[in-house]
Amino acid sequence: MAKTAEIKEQITIPENVEVKIENNILTLKGEKGELSRFFSYPKINMKTNGKNVEIQSKNVRRKEKALIGTWVAHIKNMITGVTTGFKYKMKTVFSHFPIKTLVEENEFVIQNFLGERAPRKAKILEGVTVEVKGDDITVNGIDKEKVGQTVANIERATKVKKRDIRVFQDGVYRISKGDR
Repeated sequence: MAKTAEIKEQITIPENVEVKIENNILTLKGEKGELSRFFSYPKINMKTNGKNVEIQSKNVRRKEKALIGTWVAHIKNMITGVTTGFKYKMKTVFSHFPIKTLVEENEFVIQNFLGERAPRKAKILEGVTVEVKGDDITVNGIDKEKVGQTVANIERATKVKKRDIRVFQDGVYRISKGDR
């Protein structure tokens, strides 16, 4: 396996975002809110000067190179989250029984799914807001992973079981994703 002498990745931080690194915890503060994440690996160092975040490693093997790319992607997602946020759109689809959806505290409730008496529930993660307007559902938040997981929880709650999924295509489905 070949080693690379040194890799340096530099991420430019926008002017309206504050950055701080303490004990391997990167904290970004922007107009939408604040996000923190723990980054730690023995051979990889991260530092900041307020305008940039620099990730570097010496004698890099394949694993370190992959981890550096992952860290860069996470930091860019954090920057997008604290500046513009993430917005996913979902749609309620039914052909057999009219589905009613609503939000109760930190749960998304699906009533009358395939004529079932008991409502199905999906967990809404902390920091994520869900809005229901008719058949359209909007999921917003600053943490991409939490927003995506909430959408996945809602889709998974409407999984059709013990029926032909070619006929019963009812459910709540994601129709678009990404930042604002």
